[in-house]
Amino acid sequence: MLATIDPTAFHIFGIGIQWYAIIIVTGIVLVSWMATKEGMRVGLQENDVIDFMLWALPISIIGARLYYVIFEWSYYSQHPSQILAIRNGGLAIYGGLIAGAIVLYFYTKNRFINTWTFLDVAAPSVLLGQAIGRWGNFMNHEAFGEITTKAFLHKLHLPSFIINNMYIDGAYRQPTFLYESVWNLVGFIIIILLRRKKDFFKQGEVALSYVIWYSFGRFFIEGMRTDSLMAFGGLRVSELLSAILFVAAIVIFWYRRKNDNLPYYNRDKGDIKKAI
Repeated sequence: MLATIDPTAFHIFGIGIQWYAIIIVTGIVLVSWMATKEGMRVGLQENDVIDFMLWALPISIIGARLYYVIFEWSYYSQHPSQILAIRNGGLAIYGGLIAGAIVLYFYTKNRFINTWTFLDVAAPSVLLGQAIGRWGNFMNHEAFGEITTKAFLHKLHLPSFIINNMYIDGAYRQPTFLYESVWNLVGFIIIILLRRKKDFFKQGEVALSYVIWYSFGRFFIEGMRTDSLMAFGGLRVSELLSAILFVAAIVIFWYRRKNDNLPYYNRDKGDIKKAI
């Protein structure tokens, strides 16, 4: 018996429209809207965020797919025709984030926008987008954990539709998609509330807080999953990368705090179109 929710929402002219795609697009629209509004509050133009998204989205999708293919090369080297078959799954969020960060760096330099402030504008919205996106994994019956019991899932006070959809391949599974979605949502709320406080975060610290929060949670949740990409020596790729990012972000946070000349991230409009 497999999970009960059909990954296909409906059909248009015989083409199946997946719930995953609907949820991801919804997240992208919300992220773009929120980042645009916040950007305008701190002095960006509306088109600055929209133009960035037009570049970042396709490149991030390519990065997410490339990342996945690299770490599953033993399969794709034998099935090269499947490399572009993203409808069958296989997008790694870390690959998309890395590609998006590279685009953001060059985009802000080209537009003469302060890179750190642009990151501060975008980071919380991205975290919310990730919280929403994990529900796409739920609809696809993926990103789940080890075998558990129905009784355990009931103890989490989960609604029936989640419990039923966690019955996969003949057993109930840990809803790791939900753990990460909730973790990201809580992080989004905390960072948004703290970002609203005047003279709390210095420039770049909103983005670094995002990296610290996300990588910390992802490290432990990844260890519960059964579909992890593996690196050398049996290490989980996302666990390794999460640990590196967590330590690096804390070090950068501490090092930059020593610089008393850093401005605070304030939501009063100012001139942030200055290259760093």
